[in-house]
Amino acid sequence: MSNATNPQKVRAEHRWPAVVGLLIALLLYAALPSVFFPALRYSVVGIGLVMLIPLIILNPHHLHKETAWSKRLATGQALLLVTANGVALVQLIILLTSKGNDDGSGILLAALQIWVTNIIAFALVFWELDRGGPVSRRHTKRKDLPPADFRFPQDEDHDAIEEVAARSSVRTGWVASFIDYLYFSLSNSMAFSPTDTMPLSARAKALMGLESASGFILLALVIARAVSLLE
Repeated sequence: MSNATNPQKVRAEHRWPAVVGLLIALLLYAALPSVFFPALRYSVVGIGLVMLIPLIILNPHHLHKETAWSKRLATGQALLLVTANGVALVQLIILLTSKGNDDGSGILLAALQIWVTNIIAFALVFWELDRGGPVSRRHTKRKDLPPADFRFPQDEDHDAIEEVAARSSVRTGWVASFIDYLYFSLSNSMAFSPTDTMPLSARAKALMGLESASGFILLALVIARAVSLLE
């Protein structure tokens, strides 16, 4: 029987790609220059790491189990990083638009750190919210899944030419993993609009819009700052 009719055969998603992404984001956030509220940054990093411990204990390798508290904890962890990095973005905007700041290269490096952290943080939020999260997507029958927040190409490729349809979710039981959400978070941040993955729900549109807007503002100000440094 194919995975399309028996989702229970789909292997549980591996825990560590998301963990590695989170740790990279926390490291980049912690490494921001000292002008970016050190107490807040270290507190967020510490809270993020503490929140990660019970999640790893519950699912050390693959995401098999989920409880009400673990779902709230994982989603809260991702939203905490998005919010904290948003504060850093506001600080960066102030620094980029203020006169008298001589550390141009340091500010530009901080902009890169904030941009990469933003991509990972939003990817984690998308990953946790869509269709109930990573455990729900792999272990709940499709007819019982919560409504989708995002539409992936694989969800509608079943009627394409044979070699394309062969990878569709209807044929294979494919479901999105963290890498898929990371990729479209990256493309959304670079293109400032949906690319191959489309938002379906109001919250998905709001989140993708927020990420696109922050990426656009960051790029515009960084370009303006770089031009001023060349003058």
